[in-house]
Amino acid sequence: MRYMPSPAQTRGLSTDELRAAFLVEDLFVPGEVILRSIDLDRVILGGIVPAGEPLRLKPPANLAAEYFTERRELGVLNIGKPGAVRVGDDSFPLAHDEALYIGRDNRDIEFSSDSAGARARFYLVSYPAHVSYPVTRVTRDEAESAELGSPQQANLRKLSRYIHPGGARSAQLVMGVTTMAPGSVWNTMPPHTHMRRTEVYLYYDLPDNAVVFHFFGEPTETRSLVVRSGQVALSPGWSIHAGCGTASYSFCWAMGGENQEFGDMQGVSMGALR
Repeated sequence: MRYMPSPAQTRGLSTDELRAAFLVEDLFVPGEVILRSIDLDRVILGGIVPAGEPLRLKPPANLAAEYFTERRELGVLNIGKPGAVRVGDDSFPLAHDEALYIGRDNRDIEFSSDSAGARARFYLVSYPAHVSYPVTRVTRDEAESAELGSPQQANLRKLSRYIHPGGARSAQLVMGVTTMAPGSVWNTMPPHTHMRRTEVYLYYDLPDNAVVFHFFGEPTETRSLVVRSGQVALSPGWSIHAGCGTASYSFCWAMGGENQEFGDMQGVSMGALR
């Protein structure tokens, strides 16, 4: 379990200490299932890259569970080549930017790539769940979408909601994807905080030589992380979360906590930032 520092502790951390606390690296390893448990509403993040044989999702020891979704729900997003997720006797194909919601009480979950030479890259976000909802596949076209920002502010972007009360139902997980338009680089600016929820950001579809500067911390004590494709920035409820890239990119945002209200946020004025 990774434990997050407090706001007061964060103010005194070095660059390496900030990265160790707020950045998740090395999630996507060919042929392996990588899981990370984090003390942000007890989220578990994962990366699965099937390179040949299908890979089965097993519960880590700290869950003390017979199977992974015994007491949990799971959101899956494919950020790689086409693949499939088998849940029990049912198989769900997932192309790039397609998602799958898996509710609690599903014992047998397995991941595969359509081709060993063109691997799927499955990103997993899991929270505790106290009710079970049906397994639901959501394509990019089926997601509820909206256009935000403007070219003048360099933040024109498409926000797509996959797992939410109006789409794939869940116990507490809310999950979607935001894609920057060509020439736009800023996301979630002006910034906000989520005092009743925590959030995780997976940045992906970045060119090899590109990075995102992810801004976080208290509004008057901002910090930054240099984030590369396939890495996850962690955002406690007291922290802002915004980014600026050196090229266009996508990011998957996922939240868990007290409610699923998309608009439950505390806006921060540009004049208050430091």
